[in-house]
Amino acid sequence: MSPVKRQLPKPGELLELMQFKKPELDGRKRRLEGALTIADLRTIAKRRTPKAAFDYTDGAAEGELSLARARQAFQDIEFHPDILRPAAEVDMSTEILGGPSALPFGIAPTGFTRLMQTEGETAGAGAAGAAGIPFTLSTLGTTSIEDVKAANPHGRNWFQLYVMRDREISYGLVRRAAAAGFDTLQFTVDTPVAGARLRDKRNGFSIPPQLTVGTIINAIPRPWWWIDFLTTPKLEFASLSTTGGTVGELLNSAMDPTISYDDLDVIRSLWPGKIVVKGVQNVEDSKRLIDRGVDGIILSNHGGRQLDRAPIPFHLLPEVVREVGKDATVMIDTGIMNGADIVAAVAMGAKFTLIGRAYLYGLMAGGRQGVDRTIEILRTEIERTMKLLGVSTLAELEPRHVTQLERLVPRASNGGVLTSASV
Repeated sequence: MSPVKRQLPKPGELLELMQFKKPELDGRKRRLEGALTIADLRTIAKRRTPKAAFDYTDGAAEGELSLARARQAFQDIEFHPDILRPAAEVDMSTEILGGPSALPFGIAPTGFTRLMQTEGETAGAGAAGAAGIPFTLSTLGTTSIEDVKAANPHGRNWFQLYVMRDREISYGLVRRAAAAGFDTLQFTVDTPVAGARLRDKRNGFSIPPQLTVGTIINAIPRPWWWIDFLTTPKLEFASLSTTGGTVGELLNSAMDPTISYDDLDVIRSLWPGKIVVKGVQNVEDSKRLIDRGVDGIILSNHGGRQLDRAPIPFHLLPEVVREVGKDATVMIDTGIMNGADIVAAVAMGAKFTLIGRAYLYGLMAGGRQGVDRTIEILRTEIERTMKLLGVSTLAELEPRHVTQLERLVPRASNGGVLTSASV
């Protein structure tokens, strides 16, 4: 065998192989361009945001098992692509609750949003409008109903409602959202009392923030956050008059454990648009709600922030779709961190999905530009996954494209003796 012929490198050939990237002088743009996944945005957000604010976004209730299981459920899937089915172009648009969405996801309601980053809901609504997807404002939002409408004047705005002890406050919010042209109301049912969000308790999380020695030490390497916080309008719950206290204290005073189907009927009578119930966690309730005339349901355990060890929405999805999918719109949230998660949910029958933490990680990482980056990352992942599966439209996605692998399954009874089900 003859030895490889060696030669001196030719400058022209080296230049072809070595292309130097033009340096990006804009620090925010450089950070965001380097974020290739939602997990990357989370890493940036954690570095740039004080612990109390970041933990409020990142954390969940008690042992945080519900959140971990929801995310694991999306990881525990197997895709089944079709080969030799060209999908050079894919259409990711859909019709949801009487209107269009350019993508099969929207932005979920989040509270305390301007505490994460001062652009808050304005950034979320503006980014959603630019992307052609719905934005949802929380009752505990830090931007008013009217200001969200101004930030997203031509896009789709939805409103999430907590039914409070003082019902007239809730009724007033419903009327304001309707007057502002919001087209869908999310009637939330999984917060009769506040979940035990232990990270928040340990951090003394509240509005306004309670400063401690630890808070100040943690904030020293994050001066940009404090500059933004101290030089922008006062942080408050824009749709409510009550502020102050820990998250749990506020929720316990605002929420009402006596909420019932009667309240749903009253809100339905006040609301002129579409109404969906958020926080559904079993098949039986899904049936009752559809019989009650709601337009849709959102399978959700509140991002794992209420009842720990709650059902996993993605696992619940197929059975609920089988039972009520023909009669109402079934949507899902909790645990979505990748566009492939959204594709899997649609394949299993979800008409739409909602992202919460993924949006907030982008917001903390870079304000409005960070939210734009979140949407772009998910858009790219959805498109790539659909092409790899060989489907050109969302309507082509079917349950056969996905297998939900078993990790947590109920223990079965065997002659009165409980045995572990196979995994």
